[in-house]
Order: sequence, then structure tokens, then C-alpha cells
Amino acid sequence: MPSDSTLTDPRVEAAIEEALSTTEVGLQVAAYLNGELIIDAFGGVADPDTGRLVDSETLFFPFSVTKAVTSTSLHLQAERGFVDYDTPIAEYWPEWGLNGKDKITVRHVLTHQSGVPWMPDGVTPELKADWDWMIRGFEEMAPEYPIGTNCYHALGWGWIIAEIIQRTDPKGRKFTQFVKEELLDPIGANDLYFGLPKSEDHRLAKLMGGEIPDSTPYPMFFRGMPHEVHPSAKIFNLELTRRTVDPGAGSITNARSMAAHFGLLANKGEINGVRLLSSDRVESFLEQRPNSDVVDKYLGIKVPVSRYGYYLSDETPGMIPVITPHAPIVWMPGAGSSIGWAELDTGLAVAITHNNMQMGPPPAFVTIAQAVRDVAAEKKGALVS
Repeated sequence: MPSDSTLTDPRVEAAIEEALSTTEVGLQVAAYLNGELIIDAFGGVADPDTGRLVDSETLFFPFSVTKAVTSTSLHLQAERGFVDYDTPIAEYWPEWGLNGKDKITVRHVLTHQSGVPWMPDGVTPELKADWDWMIRGFEEMAPEYPIGTNCYHALGWGWIIAEIIQRTDPKGRKFTQFVKEELLDPIGANDLYFGLPKSEDHRLAKLMGGEIPDSTPYPMFFRGMPHEVHPSAKIFNLELTRRTVDPGAGSITNARSMAAHFGLLANKGEINGVRLLSSDRVESFLEQRPNSDVVDKYLGIKVPVSRYGYYLSDETPGMIPVITPHAPIVWMPGAGSSIGWAELDTGLAVAITHNNMQMGPPPAFVTIAQAVRDVAAEKKGALVS
């Protein structure tokens, strides 16, 4: 049972049970409404080998849902005037401009249109854990495609954006320190980690699934997510992986802390009495990137990407079972179907974390989302009345 009965609802509990009876092993769901935590529920098994159960403190890998947090961290720098989205990255990070990358702007990377979508050649879990090696790898790359080409930067995106943050921070902090001090601590997301401390290992759920496919219909698939570091139980259950700072796909969190991040966005830049982003800036996150109707070369589908690094709501097949189509929502999916979203019209923010990786949103997640929305609607109605 949830540790706080005021933070659940029978409908949410029933939806979690449905999920556990179908595709799930262990999961959490958390939701904020107008900046207030209203749901923190969970169920199932964190580690089938030991029988350890999921509770509200259990930690999970949300994979690319991480990108939303790193995007927001960059927007803090823009809010304070330290980053201009349309400035060439080389003005902040001169070595980036090598090999024909001098005209690529911050926004080109944010929107996955930089033409530099790959991971460095030869990457391994050990080298991925070496920040300097990774950064040198990106510096030495030449563009694969012309600027403006839609090609999802599956893993490499995170290091590029995080290095821009580091290079523009007047205090010269590492990304991990910056994001903790400037974003996570102020919003109360105390259980969202970039590089898990060993002291927290006992809280981490054991990952299942995500097996590396032998082949793919997209020839460049493994340049974005090489076999050696592909999001999967084999790679992400390694101790080295959980110690690695991976700003695009490797945060470790519980649903409550990830929902707090999306709660900041759903509440138009303010949470816990602290304003970090202007309402106008958050509203601008709903703007589509250029050429949004063009198929993404990496993913093989049209992808509704914002000009500010988040996903948006449209009718892209496979993306809308949980996300209301054509609604003012910013969201991010992760490998294995973790998800987080912020509804800018309702003030609702939700995160779902789990440990059984699956292709495509599990049907039970739709039931969970509807249950949470029902609870939120009732609470909003009670406040109005």
C-alpha cells in the first residue's frame, strides 16, 4: 500500500493492479496538480531475484524521459541570459566548431536537427563513463547530414546539451552540480540522480527486457544507440552504468521526483513557491520545430518535437495512447515506455516509471493515465466549488 493514503485513489490502485496483471513487474505513478503532489502510488516487485517490493522510494531508469530534465536545465541558462538558442554552439564551446560544425546552433541540437546525431565511434560502457573522452568524440565528429535534417539524437544529445550548460555557467560547475543546485533541489526532486551514489544502490529496481535487436530496418540505428551501450537490462544493470553521468538517457529517479520536474512545467514555471522559468517561456515550449511534418531519419516516423527539446502532442501513430492528441502538452518518452508529461492547460503533470522494458506504451498505462486525470479533475472541481 502507498505510504501516504492521501496520495492515492482506488481508481489509481485498480489501474496499477491491472498493469501488474498484464505486462508489468513493478511500477510507480506520481502526479502534480497546480504544483501540488496529488498522487504517489506504486505496486509490484522491484527485484524478482530477492522479492524486494516497489515502494515510493524505489528508483528506476526512465531513459530518454531524462532529456526533458536536461532541456529544462538549459532553459534556466536561457532564462538568465547566459544562453541564446540561436547562437552557434562554437561561441560557447570553441572546440565544437571543428570539422564543419561551426554553424550549428544550440537550437539545432535541441530540436534534433544538428546533423550530428551519433555517438562517438568505439564507445563502450567504460568510455561512456569518461566525460572527457565523450566530449572529445563529439568535438572530432563531422556532420552526417545538413543542418535542419530531422534525425533523432538518441543518446549523444545529452552530452552536447550538458556541455553547453557547463560552458555557460558563470560558476563553472559540472552538469551534475548545476542541475542539482539550480533545478532539482529548488523543486524538491531530491530523488533524481545523474550518476547514482553507491549509498542508494539498495533502492534501485532491477531492470528487465530491452534486449538488443540483432537487426533493424533503419541502417543507422546502431550509430545512435550502439550495441555496446544500448538501453537494455544487460547494459543498464551494470554498476558502471548507474554511476555514469548520462544527461540524455541515464538519469535514475522515482516517479515522484520526475513528476515534480514536469509539475514545474505544468504550473508554468513555478513550484514549491519558487519561480524558475517565466510563464511566457514555458508557453513557448509548445512551438513546433521547423519541418515537423518530415519523417525522422532515425526513428522512421514523424516526430512531434518542440523548438525547445520536448515532445509535443499530435496524432503520430504509436505516440498518443497516453498523450491527449492536439493538446497543450509537453512530454518525453523513454526506452522501454517510461513516460512523463505536463499539461499546460490543466496544470496536471504525471510520471510513470517501471522496470519491465516494453516496445510501445503498455495498454494499462492508458488506464493509469485516465485514472489520474479523473482524480485531478475532481480535485480541480472541488477547489472551484
